[in-house]
Amino acid sequence: MAQNGAAANSRPDSEGKCCGVVEEAREKSAARRSKPQPWIVLKLAIFMTLGIIGYAFYVYIGRLCVPMIRRDAGALGGRDMGIGFLAVFSVLGLLMVWAYEKVVLTPPGYARDHVHKSPAPIIRNAFPTWWDTESEAELAAARYAASYPPPEGPKPQTARRPSHSRGEFGASETRPSEKRHGSASSKRKASQNGHASHSSHPPPPPPPPPPPGEEDAGITDALPPVAATRAKATADRSPAARPEHSRSPSSQQQPPLSGPAEPPMQPQPLPGTGEEPKPMMFTRKPSSTPIMLPEYRYCHKDGFQKPMRAHHCRACGTCVLKYDHHCPWIGQCVGARNHRFFMVFVWWTICFTAWTFSTLVGLNARASSRRPSFEIDGQQVAVMALSGLFLLFATTLFGAHVEMICNAQTTVESLGVRRMREREQRVLRRIHPWWDFRGKRATKAQWDAEWGRIGKEGNPWWLGGSRRNWEATMGAAWWMWILPIGSSPDDGVSYELNPRFDREGRWRPRKEWPRELR
Repeated sequence: MAQNGAAANSRPDSEGKCCGVVEEAREKSAARRSKPQPWIVLKLAIFMTLGIIGYAFYVYIGRLCVPMIRRDAGALGGRDMGIGFLAVFSVLGLLMVWAYEKVVLTPPGYARDHVHKSPAPIIRNAFPTWWDTESEAELAAARYAASYPPPEGPKPQTARRPSHSRGEFGASETRPSEKRHGSASSKRKASQNGHASHSSHPPPPPPPPPPPGEEDAGITDALPPVAATRAKATADRSPAARPEHSRSPSSQQQPPLSGPAEPPMQPQPLPGTGEEPKPMMFTRKPSSTPIMLPEYRYCHKDGFQKPMRAHHCRACGTCVLKYDHHCPWIGQCVGARNHRFFMVFVWWTICFTAWTFSTLVGLNARASSRRPSFEIDGQQVAVMALSGLFLLFATTLFGAHVEMICNAQTTVESLGVRRMREREQRVLRRIHPWWDFRGKRATKAQWDAEWGRIGKEGNPWWLGGSRRNWEATMGAAWWMWILPIGSSPDDGVSYELNPRFDREGRWRPRKEWPRELR
């Protein structure tokens, strides 16, 4: 018995030590991630890339072209073919190495070279920025904005609705203390396994009323973040809704305790269309984050206000101008000053790997079909695998970046656009059944007519067309698109805000755009 008691007493100490070790490991891991990577780690992939390129040169020239030029017995082609393949391979390889050298030695542009350190600005809403995210519940509960007339002045404040039962609070209402910590009587009932009705203890005294003018004091649902989180948790458990058969989550709640009732929905004609849209209970809910305000642009790690489109790179340990992504193959970030050279390098990588892969595969396939005793060179097989792998990777990367440049987006900004489209698809699935593709297209077209397209008119840095967006990053001359010479046309500091956004960086509906853009 004494031994069991000693073991039970030592168990909390061991569990506490284990939790302390785990917490300490987490803190060390977070501190290690917050530090920039060492120089050797950042540049290690550069040496690996140069080694792969050198190995490809050795195999292609020394084990393919030279035997053909010397007319060896086991050569895969004649002298003329060897000379032609050598010339094309050398030109493509030198252009790729030239572009690689340019993108490695050109810094992306750092914010610390353009701004000075400054104190942190005062946050207006006193909430962290991660509260300002749009959930599916907020999208689903958003009433159709075009259906309401503009407000006509401040709303009159009315007194609370009197309750006819249960003292000060109504039957469907809850005390503020119960909203924060749960009902004391419900906890007592749970602890007594349902026998609270037979208890002789007197009920606890009611909590003191809130101060005058602060009726929502202590009610956590009055905070927008808590309300959004509660709405999201409720909406995720609810079945799929149809506007003609059900109500939105906001309409299923109790009537408000104060303020006039909402006006009935009267659909208004959309600008640019002659037809009136049918009444809808769901609409697009763009981000309400004021990205132009100083508190949303301040970097607490570097201690200054970042230029527009700049982001902090954890690997490099500093803010990068027009941050796109951190590329380990070049040992630094892709930003405003080297984005064009990065695209040129990827383009010549596609050409180089495509030529290497196609010629090696074609010559070995022809030799194996004509020579019964042909033995393929193992090193050529290795170069085929490497060139095919990098060809697939570079082609996919190049196509994705061409699309993002034409849409005036970086990789980080495109992730935000993708999240908004995914949220919108989830809302469409709540409105329409899975087979109603035509209804989904019609709803999305109506949203686009009211707001504009996501990633186009809804992009704060969109210049109005793909050609203008492309030239803003790659330059106006065609030779700047394929040759790694000159400098980038993007300085990474000055950007023109889309006039479809307000001064604080919020996306406005089409009816609030400048007249010439509607």
